[in-house]
Amino acid sequence: MSMQPEQALFLRDNAIRNLKMEQPVTQRVIEAIPRDKADYRPDPNAQSAIELARHIAGAEHLFTLSVISGAFDFTNSGKTAELKTSADVARWYAETSQQDLARLAAAPAEALIKIVDFRGLFQLPAVAFLDFSLRHIVHHRGQLSTYLRPMGAKVPAIYGESYDSAKAKTGA
Repeated sequence: MSMQPEQALFLRDNAIRNLKMEQPVTQRVIEAIPRDKADYRPDPNAQSAIELARHIAGAEHLFTLSVISGAFDFTNSGKTAELKTSADVARWYAETSQQDLARLAAAPAEALIKIVDFRGLFQLPAVAFLDFSLRHIVHHRGQLSTYLRPMGAKVPAIYGESYDSAKAKTGA
């Protein structure tokens, strides 16, 4: 059974609402990376904090562009490797997310129902990759949030208050 245009528009609009809700949370986690601890990694095989932040921002951009264009271009993640600090990544992420969501909101239903291949692993209507992207971002944001305390940083509120955000309210 193929996806109908009105179904794709519903899924897109729902994804946009969710992405708009998650973006500032993700941005706060990225901003919490201490400038002098960007190279922190909990294990030699893990990505560093700055690599993980760049991956989160770049992957969201890649998935959104892929939904709009109807194809994955793994050579273009928005040049996130050039971003050296968490502040740079957070700024780029804020600007790019806003632009990407505006472009996504204007995408026609025909683009959203086009079947898109992901690395030969699976083929889905383009709009389905928005949900995949959201889960991917939340997964990696969770990883990054676990880096913060060992780096000496405060964990921002994610889904409700964190210990650190609650403590900050009391002035302690």
